[in-house]
Amino acid sequence: MTDQAEFRVLGETADLLAVDKPAGLLVHPSKPGGPKTLWDGLRELLSYEIANSGQVSLINRLDRETSGVVLVAKTSAAARQAAITMQEGKIRKTYLTILTGHPAEETFTVDAPIIRRGEVLDTKIHLQRMVHPSGAVARTEFRVLEKFENRLGLFSLVEAKPLTGRTHQIRVHASHAGYPVVGDKIYGPSEDCYLEFIQTGWTPALAERLHLPRHALHSAGLALEWNGSLLEWRSELPEELAAFLNSPPTTLTSPRAFLR
Repeated sequence: MTDQAEFRVLGETADLLAVDKPAGLLVHPSKPGGPKTLWDGLRELLSYEIANSGQVSLINRLDRETSGVVLVAKTSAAARQAAITMQEGKIRKTYLTILTGHPAEETFTVDAPIIRRGEVLDTKIHLQRMVHPSGAVARTEFRVLEKFENRLGLFSLVEAKPLTGRTHQIRVHASHAGYPVVGDKIYGPSEDCYLEFIQTGWTPALAERLHLPRHALHSAGLALEWNGSLLEWRSELPEELAAFLNSPPTTLTSPRAFLR
């Protein structure tokens, strides 16, 4: 997982920009004097537009450890239009994730409300979410692309489509279904993994439990209708996640043509 403020431009229109964010890059500054963020890099990249009454507005936000497509509006008018499109559910997001275990069904939907855990139960992690009847409506569609086994156990490469936009939604729903995201420090084997990581950083003990230093969640595609045209951007699975699929010995049960 990189700490460098590096991102790649996937495509651009007159008022939108799509970039590929690596895992480890913060989207927004969290404190003064902190590391360079995606927002900082975008302001440098779009400095000419900003000088001519433009702006940088992130339409979708990704957690620090989540990689993939981020959509940016370059004007206030585009930001308003994108926000309306998002509220109407007309921005389609597709994620790739590696889950622990082999789901019994090739396709399944988790329809379970999500709430911040601290609102209903004690928690040591302020940002932690959970499924709870008092939570906001949340729905995620999962489709198993490949089941495999390596020296660490049973895993599945899964396509996830969030139909709502709750914080940590895919990770919470995957864990709720019994197949937590590989490398997830909060919703994986134990929330203590997150607390330990904050204190010690990445250690061999954490590696043994989590397998990856980042959670295996990648924003692989984003599409929307924009001024009468369909715009779509895709991002390939990052090397560190693709490498996990190839960890020997490996037994595959479906092809991986989409990785080529």
